[in-house]
Amino acid sequence: MTTSLATLQKWVDEVASHTRPNNIHWCTGSDDEYQQLISKMTADGTLSPLNQDKYPNCYLHLSDPTDVARVEHLTYVCTPNEEDAGPNNNWMSPVEGHAKVDPLFAGVMQGRTMYVIPYCMGPLDSPYSRCGVEITDSPYVVVNMKLMTRMGSAALERIEREGTFVKGQHSTGDLDPERRFIMHFPDELSIKSIGSGYGGNALLGKKCHALRIASQQARSEGWLAEHMLIMGLESPDGETHYIACAFPSACGKTNLAMLIPPHSLPGWKIWTLGDDIAWLHIDTEGQLRAINPESGYFGVVPGTNAKTNQNAFDMIHKDTIFTNVGRTADNEPWWEGKKVGEPAFDWQGRKYDPENGPAAHPNSRFTVAATNNPSYSALADAAEGVPISAIVFGGRRAKVAPLVFEARDWQHGVLVGASVGSKMTAAAFGEVGKIRRDPMAMKPFCGYNFADYWTHWLSFPERTKKLPKIFHVNWFRQDDDGNFLWPGFGENLRVLRWIVDRCENRVGARETPVGYLPNEGDIDTSELDISADTMRELLSIDVEHWRIENEHFADYLDEFGDRVPAALRKEQQRLAAKLAEL
Repeated sequence: MTTSLATLQKWVDEVASHTRPNNIHWCTGSDDEYQQLISKMTADGTLSPLNQDKYPNCYLHLSDPTDVARVEHLTYVCTPNEEDAGPNNNWMSPVEGHAKVDPLFAGVMQGRTMYVIPYCMGPLDSPYSRCGVEITDSPYVVVNMKLMTRMGSAALERIEREGTFVKGQHSTGDLDPERRFIMHFPDELSIKSIGSGYGGNALLGKKCHALRIASQQARSEGWLAEHMLIMGLESPDGETHYIACAFPSACGKTNLAMLIPPHSLPGWKIWTLGDDIAWLHIDTEGQLRAINPESGYFGVVPGTNAKTNQNAFDMIHKDTIFTNVGRTADNEPWWEGKKVGEPAFDWQGRKYDPENGPAAHPNSRFTVAATNNPSYSALADAAEGVPISAIVFGGRRAKVAPLVFEARDWQHGVLVGASVGSKMTAAAFGEVGKIRRDPMAMKPFCGYNFADYWTHWLSFPERTKKLPKIFHVNWFRQDDDGNFLWPGFGENLRVLRWIVDRCENRVGARETPVGYLPNEGDIDTSELDISADTMRELLSIDVEHWRIENEHFADYLDEFGDRVPAALRKEQQRLAAKLAEL
């Protein structure tokens, strides 16, 4: 199999000439191809079959112990002008970037098969979708891309019609961290990744294309590529609202996207359209609409159980690839927080010993098709996407942020999103537990200068008068003893109901310097074991904490110099003035 698109064929030939694979395989995306690759990897030990009676068609992959997370310090945005990449990115010139990685690709695929993966990010027939081609020597990447994207012959047909695509060149190399780089070339619509087999570094359709490169495309084309879940809330009356929520990694995005309404709120339904990435476009009527560019989940598995996320727990009992979890004696996958079974082997294949650390790596993952999810919405495949009623930001904060508040307007909402902060997680290489600023939850993923990104966000009121309202939530508020004040999980629907009611102007709010907060009693707490005093604490703001927070954010803005939009500076100063009045 080859292609009728000359530019694609020329690029494939050039990569093959440079990397010298034994064979070239053009991926069709068929189920037969998937099973053949699974069989190949089980034969050579790349994958291990799990208990096929209890976990049919499930497999375990154990990666190199040095290759278990995104490597932000080795991830670069390569633009001619360093200022265009911004202080939020590691920068290298395109000339230097190519010179750094190209020698590492020389002959790297000798003895290996080179896989050519045409893929479509988003529904195949959607005008909002964008296509790419990933070249890789990893069959593990191929099967994950099969689950995560619309991959294969149909995607190739669209690429040949449109004549444009993002080029992704990947090799696991020798997995040496000293020869590991993830390079993005926005002006060339290309990515080069070598030395890693881990998801976000190797599945180039995901963070590399759908966020870093796509954020640049979105800026030039007038839309938004965001690190957001998309969910639908259907009331007992049949009214459905769609919201897009941006949280840093491991702050409950997947749990919220697959929320199961509690028994105390009968008749409500939650529809999952995506748990990680949203592309937001303005339609011909001025409505902001969202598609999920992905078609599967690459989720953090520790902590997933029947209580925390019943839908996720159920869907990963079949047709799932697990990465870096432990195993029980009867060959079932096991992870901390599963609440079922006991580990016999850890994520490095060793006999489990608590002295060696957890059985599953804290960033261990599951990959599964979205259609496995019991709350899957068929509208995830709708070419027109879904209309967005609200955008919700959030982070993991013990004290500063209240349970929920609403931004005054879009400009204030950009400040709310830009000032998001959260504790670092195991999904990123760094100091776990440290608070870092993570604007719009895009710190590791925005492919250009954050100052220009905020300017792009602030341009949307000029594009339409129908923008959704913006909110902030914090499920992680704690008392002085470190106890969580809000029950979370399914009960978060109570907060989302207030958000929907605010969008429909069905409920009031009280104005504070930081935004609009619910009036006492406006969040339904019936059948909840939570006191009025606790709710007052959850919906309170500590002025001194907020002054310090806002001062820190002003210092953060200073890192971006003169490119910071004046409107954002004005919002930060307005908040400072309001807080000074109290």
